[in-house]
Amino acid sequence: MICELCGKEAQLFKTEIEGTQLNVCKDCAKFGNILEEVKEKKVEIKTKVKKKEPGDEIIEIVVSDFAQKIKNRREKLKLKQEELAKKLGIKESLLHHIESRKFMPSIELAKRIEKFLKIKLVEEYIETGMNIAKGETAELTIGDIVELKRK
Repeated sequence: MICELCGKEAQLFKTEIEGTQLNVCKDCAKFGNILEEVKEKKVEIKTKVKKKEPGDEIIEIVVSDFAQKIKNRREKLKLKQEELAKKLGIKESLLHHIESRKFMPSIELAKRIEKFLKIKLVEEYIETGMNIAKGETAELTIGDIVELKRK
């Protein structure tokens, strides 16, 4: 996590500095009163899993450049954020957060936006299951991980 005062990557503390609450590192916390330790938030990747064949899964993922694609297409159609949000049935602030990458849309919302703007926002990947012979384990070894990195 990044300190809001100095920009250093470190464990953060919610601290009151000159009447303002900031999430700062231990070094910057000395400029105010520490209120509490900041817990790290988990980053959630929006996915949806479907079964295809036994052991296989189809994983749907929102593309990484979703914000730019949405904004470019909206501007190409000469729509304001307010107009597009109304047509999608969402709040303008939500659309603003999506276009500024502050919020990743769910798979369902991404598909609604995809359909309306006629752009590709959701990709599907097939993850094949591992066939495990009798007596083997499904645990990954370092060799398996190295093999995954090469592909």
